[in-house]
This record gives sequence, structure tokens and C-alpha cells, in this order.
Amino acid sequence: MNKKIVGAALGLAVLAASSVASAHVNLAVGVGIPVGVYAPQPVYVAPPVAYGPAAVAVAYGGYRAYDGRDAWRERREWREHEWRREHWREHEWRERQRWGY
Repeated sequence: MNKKIVGAALGLAVLAASSVASAHVNLAVGVGIPVGVYAPQPVYVAPPVAYGPAAVAVAYGGYRAYDGRDAWRERREWREHEWRREHWREHEWRERQRWGY
């Protein structure tokens, strides 16, 4: 009877160990002597010299300070354009309906 109890306990221990292993749990016991680790001194090497074509200077139109008048003029022109377009659409609609304005 003692052998059956020991066998059952051993079987349960194996099942418990397999369930722990399937749960991705790691159990580790490490015994070691701490020793200092020394890295070698770093060696710095200059990057290789690369020669390429000379840079090309690009010149754009002259500098013009923004004073707000251009934005105002663009808005005004856009509004006039939209007004004329809407006026023309209304005119075409009236011509198709023959209301005779």
C-alpha cells in the first residue's frame, strides 16, 4: 500500500510538472561564482572619405515680403469668380426653363 501512495504522489508530481511546463513557466536554479567581465577598449576608425559631384546652387525668384495684400486680392478675385459662375448658372437655368427674365 505504501508503494501505491508513493507511486500516486510521484504521478501527481509528474502531472503538475507537465502542467507547469505547458504554462510556459521556467524554473531555474543557478549556482555560480561571480567574476568581473572586462570588455576590450573600443577602437574608433574614421569613416572613409567619399568624393562626389559638386553641389549645385539653386536660385529661386527674389524674396518678396508678405504683407497680406496678396491674400486679400486672391480672396476678392475668387469671390468674383464664384459670383460670376453662379450668375451664369442661374442664367442658363432660366434659359432652359424659358421663364423669360
